[in-house]
Parts: sequence; structure tokens; C-alpha cells
Amino acid sequence: MTKNLILLGLPGAGKGTQADFIVKDYPNVHISTGDIFRANLTDNTELGQKARTYMDAGNLVPDEVTNAMVAERLSQADVKTAGFMLDGYPRNEAQAEFLDSYLKENGSSVSATLYFEVSDSLLRERLLGRGREDDTPEVIDNRLVVNKAANLPLVDYYQKAGVLHTINGGRELTEVYRDVKKVLDTL
Repeated sequence: MTKNLILLGLPGAGKGTQADFIVKDYPNVHISTGDIFRANLTDNTELGQKARTYMDAGNLVPDEVTNAMVAERLSQADVKTAGFMLDGYPRNEAQAEFLDSYLKENGSSVSATLYFEVSDSLLRERLLGRGREDDTPEVIDNRLVVNKAANLPLVDYYQKAGVLHTINGGRELTEVYRDVKKVLDTL
């Protein structure tokens, strides 16, 4: 049976790095919502055109458009064969509920949600270390506050669903991945 994974964690928690490790050892298709958006915008799809109207106005793309893009990607053959690993989705409880409903309709479910927990001080250090122009201490602090407000309800949601696995993401990459493998090998 395919394993369907969700990666949760604040910016700098190491989701992308761990995703890179996971795809080397497991067949899961890594799906980043950023990649989905870029593909739809580049290909000028109907959903991409809808998203662009919101983005050009400086507004968030509504859940219904984001959900439709994710559902379209999850319907593709590679995902049905190998399972998925979602990074950056769901971003709120309404999206999580949509995902659960979509998967149930298609005879599937979320196998595990990996929540990478890292202290705020280490997150700040990692984000400042990236050297990106927009990563100022003030911007980073705001990004952490905004993302905590979005992430914590999802942590509760998946904990109640019985699929949450909290992983200490503040250690060496190989130690973190060892814990990820322990979870994935029990699914």
C-alpha cells in the first residue's frame, strides 16, 4: 500500500532537506505547493489564471483554487502508484479537511504527518544563515508568528486524527532522518 505523507514545520525546520532524504529511500512523490503554483502559472492553466488574478492584486489565493490545484496533482498516475509527500499543504484546517475528504473519496488517506519541531532561536539562526535579502530579524520573527498561527491548529488536527509524529528537528540532519525512517518503516 502506498504511503501518503504530510510534512509540517515552521520555516527553517528542515522539511525540504528531509524530503530530499525521503525520496532517495522511499517511492513517494514530493509535492511542493510552490511547485504546483509555478507549474500552473507557467502553463497558463485555467487554475493558474485564477490564481494569478489574486496574486497580481496582492491577495492570498483562496482555498478553493489551491485545493483544486492539489487535487489535480494528486490525481496523476505517479502519485497513485507511489504515494505522495506534501510540503506546504495543507496550510489551514479547512484545507486539511478538504484533503481528507478528497482522499477518502479516492479510497486513500494520510498515512503519517511528520511535524519537525525546532526551537525559535535555532529557526532564527538557520533562517538568518540562509543569507537571503528578505531574511531580516524582523521579517523572520513575523514569519514565525504567522506560521505558528497556521501550523499549531494543523498539529492538533493531525494529532486528533492519530497520524501525527513529532520529530525533534533541532539535531544533526542524519539524526533527524533516522527518526523519520523509524516512523516510515512502521507504516
